[in-house]
Amino acid sequence: MIAEIKPSKGKGIMPAPPSKSMAHRLLIGAGLSSGTSVIEGISSSEDMKATLDCLSAIGAKYEISGDKVTITGADIQNIPEDAVLRCRESGSTLRFFIPICLLDGKRRTLTGSEKLLSRPLSVYEEIFKKQNIEFDTAPDKITLCGKLQSGNYKIKGNISSQFITGLLFVLPLMEEDSLIQLIPPVESCSYINLTIEALSTFGIEVKWQDEKTLYIKGKQQYNAVSAKVEGDYSNAAFFAALNELGSEIEMTGLNPNSLQGDKVYEKNFALLGKGMPTINISDCPDLGPILFALAAVKGGGIFTGTRRLKIKESDRASAMAEELMKFGVAVTVHEDSVIVYPHNFHAPEEPIFGHNDHRIVMSCAVLLTLTGGKIEGAEASSKSLPDFFDRLKNLGFEVTLYDA
Repeated sequence: MIAEIKPSKGKGIMPAPPSKSMAHRLLIGAGLSSGTSVIEGISSSEDMKATLDCLSAIGAKYEISGDKVTITGADIQNIPEDAVLRCRESGSTLRFFIPICLLDGKRRTLTGSEKLLSRPLSVYEEIFKKQNIEFDTAPDKITLCGKLQSGNYKIKGNISSQFITGLLFVLPLMEEDSLIQLIPPVESCSYINLTIEALSTFGIEVKWQDEKTLYIKGKQQYNAVSAKVEGDYSNAAFFAALNELGSEIEMTGLNPNSLQGDKVYEKNFALLGKGMPTINISDCPDLGPILFALAAVKGGGIFTGTRRLKIKESDRASAMAEELMKFGVAVTVHEDSVIVYPHNFHAPEEPIFGHNDHRIVMSCAVLLTLTGGKIEGAEASSKSLPDFFDRLKNLGFEVTLYDA
């Protein structure tokens, strides 16, 4: 799909999209619960479909009515043997469900796109090797067989928090208590706290024993609940960025006390336009693309803690450098930093490429509201925000969508 955007500004009230991060966690908590839960505020994004597919594969039942999902939890002692969990392109879904597949020692398979399955899984591989758990990888699938054990886990703190969340879903169900010791430096701590908050909704208790040690009591049980997904700061950031470029959009439905790490966009946006600020994004890597985009317009910036952008849906730092070059902006990408240089920002003379990455598409769309232009592969936005371009239109932006 091609999105053609003309220079335009928007105005109006925009309800925040539901938090994708919290939605994954609440859906999975409901799927592990005894009884029936109702989770409100679930989008029709590809990532949500992936998590629902996987819940169905482990034996949970669900019904969808609008943005409300009614879920009857799986019998976690009798997950179907040889179940196939289809993760599509969702990294959260894959990493969250791998430990769930190891509750009872039976063989399971997880599938996904080649790009998804090329993303690092070494944290799990090392753990499973020590516990003699079979873990076979192929370009299009992962096969598991074994039973995860309680115990003392030592994990590097600067890896994706998705691995830690995956363990936190399962360790409370083990017979014995467990510890997760994070080896400093600890990054993405906000996402771990988001998981702890979601687990507490279902009556599961996880505690920080100290600033780098998590204590997980064994023999716990998930209880069915009714819950609503809070507004998403990650996707709200794209609309807030439009305000930085002259639009007047009021976001509603955001929790000012949210634990979401991407809430920091408010502070980071305020730094741009003041020389060449240095901004560390190690705890909010998903904000990288939109911060680079705004820096391209507002005089540049130095961004540190960017190492993990390489293993997202695309190599996000390099992808943004490639697309910002079309706007006349120079970007250098280093191992753990990105520099966006002040330059002659101008309208792109060729179409923007979406790199099959929702955050690249949406970040570049923000810039095109200033300059006008086209995005090829605009359908990638459906991964997290299927109605992104409709939302832009409703705010008054001039957007036309058509098939490539």
